[in-house]
Amino acid sequence: MKTMLITGASRGIGAATARLAAENGFAVALNYCRNKAAADKVVAEITANGGKAVAIQADISKEEQVLRLFSETDSLFGNLSSLVNNAGILEQQMRLENMDAARLLRIFAANIFGQFLCAREAVKRMSYKNGGPGGTIVNVSSLAAKTGAPNEYVDYAASKGAIDTLTIGLAKEVAAEGIRVNGVRPAFIHTDIHAAGGEAGRIERIKDSIPMQRGGLAREVAEAILWLASDKSSYSTGTFIDVSGGK
Repeated sequence: MKTMLITGASRGIGAATARLAAENGFAVALNYCRNKAAADKVVAEITANGGKAVAIQADISKEEQVLRLFSETDSLFGNLSSLVNNAGILEQQMRLENMDAARLLRIFAANIFGQFLCAREAVKRMSYKNGGPGGTIVNVSSLAAKTGAPNEYVDYAASKGAIDTLTIGLAKEVAAEGIRVNGVRPAFIHTDIHAAGGEAGRIERIKDSIPMQRGGLAREVAEAILWLASDKSSYSTGTFIDVSGGK
């Protein structure tokens, strides 16, 4: 059985990806940072439907916790087949001129450092060069990487721009070693992240500017992630799927 490790998997896109991965035959390691109850609920749903899943707590912005996360995944499931770098945060909507250094450090630690560290550990396990079986990495970016999210989250957007660059560079670095690295850029998805930014109803406010005239579902993003994580995308690396309603 193939193993998928999903960071930030207790809610939203991560949880939807975990459910869909289990439906597609993956054993799933669900990483969460704080919300144990939500992660345990997803695990219970998966196991009740005959799947295999476990929740593992770790703050991926901290290197020692990333090492433990991967070590526990190794112990539970053996060879890692796929990493979904999904964990990410945003903070209150504001202009750059009002952001302090502490906020920037929080955003970049969670949204950049953590993804780099997780990708590093995945490569160590998957690469032919290191005796691994190959595998896939899917990085969850955002359409904000292209729009810049002015007046709202330019720090978040910049962090996702870094993830796009990671995706392109790492894909070329490990393409000959059996690892494919791709990304998805969701936007306007119905998840709790909008409330974290201070505007739970953000999608309703802007939906008329979306060509499809609606927000997206976490499951719709998960479908793109699973395609990139699977053998169905076997000749794709360093590429992106925008899941953004036509924006």
